Formats: sequence, structure tokens, C-alpha cells
Amino acid sequence: MDTCSLSMGAWWTEPENFSAPLVFYLEEEQEEEIFGQEDRYLCCMEEHSHTLIQLEPWFTVTGHTRVTVVGPPRARQWLMGMIWLLEHKDFHYRARGYQMLQSVRSQPLTKEDLAACLRVQLDSLVVKGYQDK
Repeated sequence: MDTCSLSMGAWWTEPENFSAPLVFYLEEEQEEEIFGQEDRYLCCMEEHSHTLIQLEPWFTVTGHTRVTVVGPPRARQWLMGMIWLLEHKDFHYRARGYQMLQSVRSQPLTKEDLAACLRVQLDSLVVKGYQDK
């Protein structure tokens, strides 16, 4: 990986990028908030994160969308971290999630982006673990 982007060549040719796809559900409003109205930002988010994101509406009372993400494991982790932050109750975490969302919509992820996300997740786990005791 270089510093300018994740440009790993053809990431889709690596079998490990398809093992254990990330699958989760979003409410309809969350999907629109993240991917834009009519999934306007989906393609650029896929391109910038070097992932393939499939959105499938599920017929539930709350109108959930099933989201499946394949791609490099660290990129999947980054996207899940962003969504986790966007759903967090704490304003500061949500603000960080919105920063990440704007970033992935506007430019390719870098190694530094991936490392920063991991630090935020680890920090939040430590804080949560401390508060649970």
C-alpha cells in the first residue's frame, strides 16, 4: 500500500478480500444518511475505500437495509468503525464518524486513515471497558 491511497492493484483478485464479508443492517434513514439519497455516494465510497458494497432492502417493519461489504480487511474495518461512530450516543464520537464519512466520500483512504480509525476504536473500547466496571 502506498501513502496516497490503498492502491493495491486489483484488490478483487485476492481471495482473502472476499473471506468473511462484513454483513450488517441499517435502518432506512441511516442508509440514506451514509450513502445519500438514492445511494448517490455509494460508487465513490466503494472506489475510495477499495471495497464492494451491496445494499439490499429488507422488508421489515422499520425498513432495514442489509449491507454486505467485501474488500481488504482493514478497509472493511474502517467502514464498520465509521458506521459504529455515526451510531454512537456520544456527540464527539458521532462527529468523528461524520468526519470519516465526508473523507471517504471525497478522497481515497490512506494507510494513515486506516491506522487512525483503529486507534479511535481501541480508545473507545478502553473507555467503555472502564465505564462498565
